[in-house]
Amino acid sequence: MWLLDKFLNSAIRRGRLIVTDHDGQTYEYGAPEEGEPPLHIRLTHRKAANHIARYPQVGAGEAFMWGWLEVEPPHDIRDLVLFVTMNAKREAGASLKPQGPLRKAAQKLLAKTDSVNLRGKARKNAEHTYNLTRRLYELFLDEDRQYTMAYYREDPEATSLEKAQLDKKAHLAAKLFIQPGQRVLDIGCGWGGFALYLARHYDVEVTGVALAPDQIAFCKERAEAAGLADRVTFELMDYRDVQGQFDRISSVGLLEHVGTPHYPAFFEHTNRLLAPDGVMVSHCCGRAGAPGFTDKWTRKYIFPGGYIPALSELVTQSEKYRWQVMDVEAMRFHYSHTLEEWYRRTVLHRKEIEALYDERFYRMWLFYLAGAEQSFRHGNMVNWQLQYVKDRNAIPMTREYIETESARLRAADAGNVPEWHLDPVLDEAAE
Repeated sequence: MWLLDKFLNSAIRRGRLIVTDHDGQTYEYGAPEEGEPPLHIRLTHRKAANHIARYPQVGAGEAFMWGWLEVEPPHDIRDLVLFVTMNAKREAGASLKPQGPLRKAAQKLLAKTDSVNLRGKARKNAEHTYNLTRRLYELFLDEDRQYTMAYYREDPEATSLEKAQLDKKAHLAAKLFIQPGQRVLDIGCGWGGFALYLARHYDVEVTGVALAPDQIAFCKERAEAAGLADRVTFELMDYRDVQGQFDRISSVGLLEHVGTPHYPAFFEHTNRLLAPDGVMVSHCCGRAGAPGFTDKWTRKYIFPGGYIPALSELVTQSEKYRWQVMDVEAMRFHYSHTLEEWYRRTVLHRKEIEALYDERFYRMWLFYLAGAEQSFRHGNMVNWQLQYVKDRNAIPMTREYIETESARLRAADAGNVPEWHLDPVLDEAAE
């Protein structure tokens, strides 16, 4: 316990944290804040404290997953993660990093190696992440299954996730500056929500590609049900195998899975696919600072091969393939509110998720959502939206067209915002 005790003594300054070790010994950290009850955690296994302290990038998450770490009510793991990271942010330099430079260098090298996503590995990684039971995503995402940041134009407390996701799609569509009769390519189309959105709002043909078989099967089912299968096609395909020419290209939540070694191939191939007067818009998670590497826990359990890029990495690589960056927007805090709502919906569906998988998976998912939220709330993570062209004449001279078109699309959707609710059985259980 001594190493964990050393860290917590230096890191916790605001609020009270009480830790009860497996042997019943209690440790207290920080200073009480008026009106805030202390946060109490219990370590149930004799190896828990040492595992957390010795393996900071993965130890806390595994301890929680395995039931070695319990958070006492009325708090939960999200409260603990946000509490610790809030303190770490306030106390500059206070971090759980007992590892030396050699171990850090080794972790960075492993992360870089893991980001090499050749075709076979890329498909395997996509299936690991997105071929989970369909029902899981229905339980915590919005009805359209948007597994990327929602856009909160107004008070997040008063805006539903469904409304914020519709607003995100309107914001992205406006930046594409779509014209009638154009061909659109949606790379990494997910469950088809954005491709179908474009087909509903514009007279265009849309092709969506992704690597997870269940996603593509679901996309095709949706297109048929919506009567759009003649205008929207979905293919189980690596974007590197797409041929032809498109007037517009969208990439939403894809670059996090491409891997930095493959950025040259991404920008070279998309440049070949885009028409001379075309527009490409990319939306991805990003680092507000310098390049870094993906932590071990996320690589191991959630997004193998994933990496969140810095703006410098995206711009310098695109420049090499004659792209011109016309618009850059840093979306601050929007994802933290999105993740908070995903976490809330996951908790509400605990029984069903544990029935689909088990308690260990449920705990893993909670820790993933809470950890991701803190990165966007207290860390340096943002979302980047970049607009690329090959010819500067492809878009209007000022940005007013973005807000004008976004407002038009929002108005068109105003009466069609879906509502979210629990399953009837779970509704009764929650009352």
